Amino acid sequence: MNIETVGFVGLGLIGGSIAKAIKAFHPEIQIMAYMRSTDTLIDAANQGTVDMACTAVDAQFAACDCIFLCAPVSTNAMYLERLKPILKEGAVLTDVGSTKTDIHEKALSLHLENCFIGGHPMAGSEKTGYANAKPHLIENAYYIITPAPQVPPETVEDFVSFISSLKALPLVMDYRQHDFITACVSHLPHLIASSLVNLVRDLDGEEKLMKRIAAGGFKDITRIASSSPEMWEQICLTNAAPITQVLECYIGALEALKEQLGSRDSQSLHQFFEDSRDYRNSIPDASAGPIKKMYAFYCDMVDEAGGIAVLSTILASGGISLKNIEIIHNREFEEAVLKVELYDELSYKKAVALLRKYRYTIYER
Repeated sequence: MNIETVGFVGLGLIGGSIAKAIKAFHPEIQIMAYMRSTDTLIDAANQGTVDMACTAVDAQFAACDCIFLCAPVSTNAMYLERLKPILKEGAVLTDVGSTKTDIHEKALSLHLENCFIGGHPMAGSEKTGYANAKPHLIENAYYIITPAPQVPPETVEDFVSFISSLKALPLVMDYRQHDFITACVSHLPHLIASSLVNLVRDLDGEEKLMKRIAAGGFKDITRIASSSPEMWEQICLTNAAPITQVLECYIGALEALKEQLGSRDSQSLHQFFEDSRDYRNSIPDASAGPIKKMYAFYCDMVDEAGGIAVLSTILASGGISLKNIEIIHNREFEEAVLKVELYDELSYKKAVALLRKYRYTIYER
């Protein structure tokens, strides 16, 4: 698989980041792109990310050795149909959607099973759009690859090597396996977080005391409920069967827990919490998916005038940008007064080291 020209349909956060990574690691590759926002496409061309800005998904894409579909999940399948008549021999069609069954079934119905390789970069950000795209967004992030059954093994190997060359971490699996796994570790948690938030909202009284004293633990486990409603509506609709299967298992687990509480089954309750703690602690400290890891630490501070200003000044003097500072009013499960959030891991490490140098007490998780 000799890649000389790559096409992009959609150039948002993920598509733009992949395109920038290709330009960073393979500057000789020509990139053509189409997206609905003409202004954004012009910006990408002016920055040198895109060599050819296309006004439509048309015969120009016949020059591509690989085409990335980076439009919303619900519209990527439509572009399969549009691209089929113009694909050149040996070209690879791929996508970056977070659910895979729908688009694989569409590829199969169009007899594209010999050239379609599904893809899901496990990376993202709270910020969206090409303006926030970065060439290192997929670096050291899992990039799940789901080849259609008839794609030649050597083509899959070449595509895996290409993704590796962008510093991502490719994992090859069946598309149905992908959708079940993500239903468990990504989609169900979003449903749980959102339903928990809605439950507290509905049970809270007129004085809104629940909202007022919600502890850090509540905010931590429901943080992903702040995700895009439009995106999660699409994910749920395109992965409904695996999510329903996992949701039924979860409901069964809740029913068992309810019975243990009703019977005051101390041993089972203890085992429940012990098992969850041990398994949770065995999970690597990494992040994947549309909501990235929070780079935050906790800091002790005496309540005195200017204290937060001094801390902010120290970090600014070290060239460190703050994302957020939060005073922890409910410290039932917290050890410190302030929660300090940074934008990335490097800033986090620099901030911790700098504040410790100034004798601040820092708690890391």
